[in-house]
Amino acid sequence: AQLVESGGGLVQPGGSLRLSCAASGFTFNTFTMAWHRQPPGKERELVAMITSADGVTNYVDSVKGRFTISRDNAKNTVYLQMNDLKVEDTAMYYCNARGYIDYVRGDMIDYWGQGTQVTVSS
Repeated sequence: AQLVESGGGLVQPGGSLRLSCAASGFTFNTFTMAWHRQPPGKERELVAMITSADGVTNYVDSVKGRFTISRDNAKNTVYLQMNDLKVEDTAMYYCNARGYIDYVRGDMIDYWGQGTQVTVSS
């Protein structure tokens, strides 16, 4: 399995970026997809997630109303649209896929991408 993020970069406060995560090697439309981030010197945190079946989304409070997660199951890709970016959004952003590898036993697996850097600075 492979997750490849793209779209990070340097942006001024108030600007926008769109992150993409291209997935391969697993059944994408059965996995919950998420974006996590890790600011410098801090722990990784969940930013946004979207379920597989019905596309229900959830966000950390600090990005609600500014970030939007979406998925295109035909393209095996998940996106994170980030608007009104703030300095505190600066972090390495990681794509995550979580799903069952054995429904009967309830065994789940996590896949992670290598990350894409987002820097918000004037």
